[in-house]
This record gives sequence, structure tokens and C-alpha cells, in this order.
Amino acid sequence: MSEENTPVEENQAAGGNANVPQFALQKIYVKDMSFEAPGVLESYPEWKPKVEQDLNTEVGKIKENLFEVILKLTVTVKPAEDKTAFLCEVHQAGIFFVDGVEGVQLQHLLTSAAPQILFPYAREAIDNMTVRGGFPPLALPPINFDAIFAKAMQEAQAKAEAEQQGEKAH
Repeated sequence: MSEENTPVEENQAAGGNANVPQFALQKIYVKDMSFEAPGVLESYPEWKPKVEQDLNTEVGKIKENLFEVILKLTVTVKPAEDKTAFLCEVHQAGIFFVDGVEGVQLQHLLTSAAPQILFPYAREAIDNMTVRGGFPPLALPPINFDAIFAKAMQEAQAKAEAEQQGEKAH
């Protein structure tokens, strides 16, 4: 059985600087996928869907410098307020090698850059399931993961400041 080198080992073998920050996709795969179509008959023949989208990211450390990032995307399509035509869910995952990056920069890579890489695969899986389910193609719009990350950082900072103010008042 052959031993595989990590990107850092390959960089060192080539005479490169091991202190250079590195971020590399190692593997991409579908962790979970489902499609439910309880309202096919209610949505036919008139098709004026309301699309709801829910997005989450989960990050786990596999071992030193290796992280699994899972982009969880759920799309619910309703032709009417109370009926669901179909629901698609995909957990698109990737294993990422990260070295020489810490703190907020690491958090940004794992919760913004990695999902940005995974999203086109998840979007294609959703579209494919939709068509195979007998519905028109569903092309989801791009998502700005950097804006989501920036908003989450602002909210975390505001929460920390509010907690500090609360501690000073006591």
C-alpha cells in the first residue's frame, strides 16, 4: 500500500516554504440526499411555485489539518400556501486540507470559502432531483457566503459587546 503525501509534504519536497498558508480540497462527496414529492397532484397542471431555501454549514475536524465541511441545503417548493409540491435536501460534503491558518481566517475558510466550493455541487444535485421528480428544472441563485460570514461575525461581536455591557451593569 503506497503512502500519500499531504500538500505540505509535497511543498517541502519541492523546496517550498512550509509556512505558507495552504487550503486545498481533498475530496468532495454527497453525505446525504433526499427527495419527497407529497403534492405532485395539487401542483399539476398550474405551476407557480414559491421556493423556500434553508442553508446550514457544519464543520468537523478529522485530524490535524484535515476538516470535513458539510453544506446542508434544503429546498421546499409550494404551489400554494399550505401544500408542499416537493422537498429536496442534500448534504454536500468535502474534506479540506488547511495549514498555516488560524483563528478568524481559519473560520472564514471553513465557513465561507469551503461552502462556496461545495455550493455548485449541491445546486446541481437539487436541480437533478427536481427534474427526475417530474418537475421543471430548479436553478437556485448563487449565494454570497462572504456576506453571510460577515453578518455572522457582526452578530457575534454585537452579542459579545451586549454581554460585556450586561456584566458591567451587575
